[in-house]
Order: sequence, then C-alpha cells, then structure tokens
Amino acid sequence: MAEVGRAAVSDPGSLLPDGFWAAVAVWVERPQVANKRLCGVHLEARRSAALPRAEARGPRPSAGPKPEERPAAGCAPEGDPGSSQRFAEEDSDPRLCAAPEQDPHRSQGGRRPGDDPREAAAAPLLAGAPGQPGKAGAEEGDFPAPDLDSLWNDFSRSLAGDSREMLDFLTGSGAASQREAQRELDVILRTIIPKTSPCCPLSAPRREIVVQDVGRGTVTLLPLEEEEGNLKVKTSAVYQIQLSRSEGEWFISVLIFCPERWHSDGIVCPRPAWLGGELLAKLARWCVGSRQSGFKSTLSLIPIVKYSRVYQELKEKYKDMVKVWPEVTDPEKFVYEDVAIAAYLLILWEEERASRGETARQSFVDLGCGNGLLVHILSSEGHPGRGIDVRRRKIWEMYGPETHLEESAITPNDQTLFPDVDWLIGNHSDELTPWIPVIAARSSYRCRFFVLPCCFFDFVGRFQRSQSGKTQYRAYLDFVTEVGSTCGFHVEEDCLRIPSTKRVCLLGKSRTYPPAAEAAADEQRRRYINRRRGQGPASPPPRAATGGAHRPGGGGGLGTGPGQPGAQAEGPWLSGFHPREKAERVRNCASLPREFVDRVVLQVADLLLGGQQSNPRSSQSGRAEAWNRGARLSLAEVAGELDGATLRRLKRECGGLQTLLRNRPQVFRVVNGQVCIRDWREERLRKGKESEAFKTRICWFFTHHPDGCVLPSDCCPFAHGPGELRPAPAGRKKPALPAVSALPVGPPRERTGPAP
Repeated sequence: MAEVGRAAVSDPGSLLPDGFWAAVAVWVERPQVANKRLCGVHLEARRSAALPRAEARGPRPSAGPKPEERPAAGCAPEGDPGSSQRFAEEDSDPRLCAAPEQDPHRSQGGRRPGDDPREAAAAPLLAGAPGQPGKAGAEEGDFPAPDLDSLWNDFSRSLAGDSREMLDFLTGSGAASQREAQRELDVILRTIIPKTSPCCPLSAPRREIVVQDVGRGTVTLLPLEEEEGNLKVKTSAVYQIQLSRSEGEWFISVLIFCPERWHSDGIVCPRPAWLGGELLAKLARWCVGSRQSGFKSTLSLIPIVKYSRVYQELKEKYKDMVKVWPEVTDPEKFVYEDVAIAAYLLILWEEERASRGETARQSFVDLGCGNGLLVHILSSEGHPGRGIDVRRRKIWEMYGPETHLEESAITPNDQTLFPDVDWLIGNHSDELTPWIPVIAARSSYRCRFFVLPCCFFDFVGRFQRSQSGKTQYRAYLDFVTEVGSTCGFHVEEDCLRIPSTKRVCLLGKSRTYPPAAEAAADEQRRRYINRRRGQGPASPPPRAATGGAHRPGGGGGLGTGPGQPGAQAEGPWLSGFHPREKAERVRNCASLPREFVDRVVLQVADLLLGGQQSNPRSSQSGRAEAWNRGARLSLAEVAGELDGATLRRLKRECGGLQTLLRNRPQVFRVVNGQVCIRDWREERLRKGKESEAFKTRICWFFTHHPDGCVLPSDCCPFAHGPGELRPAPAGRKKPALPAVSALPVGPPRERTGPAP
C-alpha cells in the first residue's frame, strides 16, 4: 500500500464530511468531468453488504444482506434484481444533479450539512441521478450485466482466504476487528465507458466495483478483469480515496493497493500521478464547493453508449468540414457543436421510434437554422427536413440540393404552422425560442419540439427575470419550460456535451391532454401569451390540427412555408414581435472609430502604469529589469475610472470594455476579469506567425510606454519605428471547395488532454 497524494481541505462552511461524499458521488457517477478520456458510466446495481470477519477461513460466503435484512434505501432486495429498476422508473420526484464545477452538493438532492452521512453517500443514486439503473440505463444493452451478488460473494471468499492484505486495505491497517469488519457497506457495480477516438484506442467498456465505507470515510475502487470467462478483481489497479481528520484539519488522501505491480492504461485505470495530482485536487475543490445549480447531468435522456458510438461515426464521416469552412465564425466551435447536437437528436429519435413501434424517420423543421449545418447532417442521415433563417449564409451553397434551406423571416402567425412535421428545432433561435413550443402545439397534436436556448428573449423583446435568487440563465430556462407546460407539453430537460456555456436543452415529446381537449388547451395558451405581454388580446389563434393534413391558413408541412402559395396571410399572434434584422450588425467593438479605441487604450494603459508619462527613448539606455510592468486591476476598477459617455458607448457593444481590451492583445492581458500590461518577455512567439507578420505593425510600447519596449529591436515582433516596417503578407486564398456530393462535416481532432 502506498499513498500517492494527500491534500488539506479548508472547510470554513462546515460542509465536511457530507461534502466529501458529494464529491465522491461526482467521481462515481460522472467521472468524465475529471477524466476527459471517458464518455461516462452506467451504474448497473447497488447493494448493502459487509466484509467477512478478519479471522474467517474457508469459502463460506458472508457478504450481502440476509433475506430478512433491510437493504440500503433504493437498492433491490436479494433475489429481486428488477426492483432497483422499477424504483428508478416509478420515482415521481426526480432531483436535479449539477455539474461538479457548479455545486456537487446539489447532487445530494438539496442536502445540507448535518444529515445522515450514509444517506449522503447513497443520495445521488436514490435521487434518480444519471447512470442509475432505470429507463435510459436499461436500454444501454450493449453488454450483459453481471450479477453483483455473485461477484461480491466471490470477492468475499478471497478476502476470507488468501487475500488478507486486501482485507486490511479495505478495513484499515490494524482495524480489522470483528465489529468493524461487519460494518455495513454500500457496494456499487458500474461500467466505465471510454471515448472512442484515435487518441484513445481502448473502446471496450470496463466494469468496476465501488465500495463505500461511510464509517471510515473511505471509498475503494476495485476494477474487474475477465479471467477464464469469469470477472475477478484486478488487484494491480485497486485504489482508495480516504477522508481523515487530524488536529482539527481535514485531509483527503489517495492510496493504491499494489504500487510495485500497478497497471495503468491511462484511460480506465489512471496513472498514480494523475490520481494523486489532478483527481485529488478536483475532489478537494468539489468537497467544499458552495455554488448552487439546478442543472441536470449531461445526456440523461439517452443511452450514453449509443451516443458515443454515433458521435464518433459522425466525426469520422464528416471530418473535413473545418478545412473548407467559409464563414468568419470559428469552425472548430460550430462544427463540433452541431455534430454533437445531431448525434443527440439521432439517438433521441431512434429511441422514440423504438418505443412507438414505428419505422419511418421523423421529419423536422429547424427555425433559425443559421449556417444550416445541423439541417445538413440530419438530412444526410435520412431524416426529411428543412431549415429556415432570415439571412442566407455562404456555406449554404456547399450543401447541395438534398439539404433544403430557405431564406425567410419567421413571424409567429397562422402562416408559420407545420402540421405535417414531427419535430420543430430551435438551436440558438434567439427571439423565436419562446414561440417554438407555441408553434409546435398549434401545428398539430403530434408535433414535438427541441430547443437549445441561448439569448434571452420573451414573446416580445428581451426577457427580464423576476426572481433575484436565480441566475438569468436558470430563470430563462424556467420561463421556456413554463411556456412549454402551458402549451400542453410534458417538458423534459437535459444537458448536452457541446463546447458552450449554454448547453441545456428542453424537449416536449408528449402532451398533457387528449386530442379532444385541443380547443380548451389553445384558449389557455392564448390567455398566457396575452398575460405575459400585458396588453390587449392577440389575434385569434388558429385551430391546431390533430392530424397531418394541410389546412387553410396553415404553414403546411415540408413542402409549404412562410410566404408560399396556399398559405393564407393573417395577422401576428401578438403585436410587437419583430424578427431579427436581415443584415447582422457588428457589435464586437471592431466597428468603433479608431480614434475612440486608441483613446480608451491610452486611458487604461495610463491607469495601469500609474500615470507615468511616455518617454520612448528611455529604454535605449535603461535596464530591462527596471521596466514598468504596471498594476493588475479588475475590469470594474478600470471601468470606474472612465467617463460616462465612454461607458455608454461601450455598453452598446457585445462584451463592452472587456472585448475592446481583448481586441488589443499586443498591449493587454485580460484573464478572469483582471487586466494588466502584457510583458513580452514572458511570451513564446510562434514561428509560423512570426514568419508572416514579423515587423508588419508598429510596436505600441516603443511609441507609448514610458520605458519604451522591454525587448530589443531584433527580438520584438513589432516594428520599432517606421523604418523597420515590412509589408503585410497577402491574404491567403481559401482552398478549393470539394464537390457537393463529397462534402463531409465534422469537428477537428478532439482535445483529450494529458493521459490520466
């Protein structure tokens, strides 16, 4: 046994030991948030058990609760493997689980310090947390589930026989008394699902037994390996996470059982240095995390194994799109995101077809489709659909005739109904987001919706939260959920795995009322919209279709859309709604006058440097060690020194002062809300950029810094005076676009980080 890491934990909020079990729950149920080479886990079973007596000998099994004993809450009794699944499915009050960076304590179902520690360790699974054997988990189905009882019995026999060292490791050195050995334990069987990628060739799921001993404050992880057709504990990869207290201070330690024979694949079985370094640091932070959140864990509504497989297939199939991306937006961000959303929808729709006993692929309309990439992928994968956006994008011409995209403004009225469509999609649909549940409800009884809210819009104008206790984002999600519920949908929430801070999606897959109650349901929608607007009654709403037939005044299905023949024009459902402008206004400070930007840059630099006057020749004779690096100030402090007119002008730009300063990376570094003068002695110049842009711009420090430039002229990438200026390189020609039929779509190689 060896200790590979130990960290002291400051606990001013008295969150320990409960916070420790909240952090452990994150690592047990969502290890992918720490180990980026994992896709997730599937929790297969959970039991209450006990270790064998220390002096026991022979093969007599002693693990697992007796038939008359009460199992741990939420666990299936012996002999009834289906009870755990039924418990998850019948839970009428599932609790939300937060990402660990926000609030691991919320994964305890709102627990607060002072509750039973055993309940703390069990709460995540009992609360319907992701991975619990339940509706979604039972459909993973890619590998047979072993019997946890038989696995634990076999392991207990080995402990009572020849594996006394392992028994001491589980109970603590010298603590294997009869009383402590018989302490009740929580035993969990989980399947770890690695990511499938060129960087992570290991793709087979691996199983692991997790033993939680709340009395000792330990959690031991026992990886399983197959030996002659049977699963046995892999002793060369067993490790333990332990909470202890000494002289009033809390400590978390990571210990490994067999350091001399430790085996690590860097994915499922991490390296000791990673366990004692990165994982330990995260656990220590999660233990005392105090930020609260009400967001679900990622991919809680679909099978993770299927998602991982489909996602990797889409990446491989469409992997060259980044190379030919013609838009000014970041291709890595947008391609990566839309491939992930497409994978999610494809799995969601596949599961829906299976549950309904249908074979026809769902049709869709993407309202506010933007670059149309999501429409292109879904259409290429066999789903009939189209996208509508107010502004045509350059990339639309690359998709070909099989991808149907329309340039048209969407105003919620009788023309914008889609009675023949199965799903309406709102992917960052801005002002249309709250209207999409309404349009879906009025299109037909069988129409469903998927929205991924981003910008905060109400039915008319910007959304204003009414509760200060919630974040703007959480309040807006609750508002859109309320809209969907008022429209008669059972609204579900999930969290996607996309490179965005706004990654919570809302789905309306079924109705709360029968088709015969459509008239009453639509009257309820109308009243809610009018009440939300606070004005007079809106235009009379249409009668929602209960089938897929086209009707007068409707927007039709895939072949009929806004402004097309056969759609009778009527007034908007609510006056005051304005679709976004066709011409997008640049608001990233790039269109501000050069004189204004230069003045603000000089003001901020003068503030950071303490008001010293410029003397560009001083660096020629001064020493670099005396160069004034200036102070580090918060953006709020800097803004407090600017005049009101300047601040008002910056406020009209996206990001305001922060964006303007980040647009001047030669002068400033802006990190975590702090701004300082950039010291080029600490920068590592990239050779590729240096060869193209070297000396093509004047050095700001040579001209404006009181001590001049900290670098000598031959080392500075910028020109020290007009005499050193080189002509800027000619713009690169974009690579020729491939043929439409061969156009692939997909994100770049995934960044998996260092091997754990």
